[in-house]
Amino acid sequence: MAVTLPDEVLSRYPRFSLYNSPYPAHDRGCAIDLYPGGEEAPSPVAGEVCETRTVRAPPKPYAPEHDHLILIALDESRSSVRRTALCSEDAERVARVLHVDPAVEPGDRVEIGDPLGSMVRAGFFAPWVDDHVHLGFRPPDSNLHRASGSLPIEIESPVEPLAWDGVGEIRAVGETFVVLDSPAHPAPGERFAAIGDDSGETALDGGLPHYDGGGALAGASGPIELLGERIGDADGRDLEWDPVEVFANDEPITGISLFAGRTTAGAKLVHPGHGFSIGDRIEVRIERR
Repeated sequence: MAVTLPDEVLSRYPRFSLYNSPYPAHDRGCAIDLYPGGEEAPSPVAGEVCETRTVRAPPKPYAPEHDHLILIALDESRSSVRRTALCSEDAERVARVLHVDPAVEPGDRVEIGDPLGSMVRAGFFAPWVDDHVHLGFRPPDSNLHRASGSLPIEIESPVEPLAWDGVGEIRAVGETFVVLDSPAHPAPGERFAAIGDDSGETALDGGLPHYDGGGALAGASGPIELLGERIGDADGRDLEWDPVEVFANDEPITGISLFAGRTTAGAKLVHPGHGFSIGDRIEVRIERR
């Protein structure tokens, strides 16, 4: 049974991704990463906080060795839920939120958009990944602390697939990535868009090819192509990458970070230690190994 996130929730975030993660919690789109674009984390759900806990995170030189888990018993009817030390069995679903240092505690009531706390740069994500809210859903009688096992997430907001020829100019740089000015977002602030496959039928999501797989957000069946090359095979919304390599100006790079954006849609190229600068013209191509 899937959980649907309404546009009321998704529209509060400039970006989201269901598949752009190396961790099994995101397998088959069973978790979503929401990017607020600021230091505070707005709650994506309404309900009662039933537990907060500190959890161990993979040690990384750029991140602390701990993260935080917030469990929220959903109030899907917007009526009060029973207060208990554990998550209420009266709740239809329990939300699991990670990467937020909680400013809330058990018993607190939160509405959609209320601040949950400050963003945490956790060792669970790579240095090229921006701060985000990780969200998953479980039945209240399931193991709420285990990393994997959440329900599939459906998105109510349509994502427009954008044609892209692989060419663009760098408009932003970081130590491990660059962002291009193409493809251009067709209606910034009005709807979500993402790089689409060559057929123009589905928006793509995930880390190509640096994570194991990705997503075809509109659903598909069979081969998927990008920039004239087959990149994987789709089974519904799930997409298994083929063995491919990505190049920027003939230089091999880690890959392309694919996501849905509401304000911008330019390609994000992952390339730690790159020597590119703002204004450089980039041509991206994909080759099968």
